[in-house]
Amino acid sequence: MKTILVVDDEENIRQLYSEAFKEEGYNVLLAATGTEGLEMASKNTVDLIILDIRLPDIDGLSVLEKLSRDNKKEVPPVILNSAYSGYENNSNVWLAEKYLIKSGDLEELKNTVKKIVERK
Repeated sequence: MKTILVVDDEENIRQLYSEAFKEEGYNVLLAATGTEGLEMASKNTVDLIILDIRLPDIDGLSVLEKLSRDNKKEVPPVILNSAYSGYENNSNVWLAEKYLIKSGDLEELKNTVKKIVERK
């Protein structure tokens, strides 16, 4: 079973994604902060990370940079997932596999996750 780590400060988003991806057959880990996400990524085998950009402690772009720089094991693919556009020109966005704007319709996110995880 593939494992997805969802890092998002909004409880309702974490729960929505958890339910949706469990229904798709994934194991889902949840983190509410960037620090918690980094810790969970280092202690677990994770196949994909869905990472919010605006987090209360460390922004998602910094989390992505730390994962790429500090991780001793292979860095899993990351989907940056934000309610805000305008980050496309930030150089750290290029470290992510995909950048998606949050939507109530999860089909694009589900399809992207499936493509990335199947490729692994």
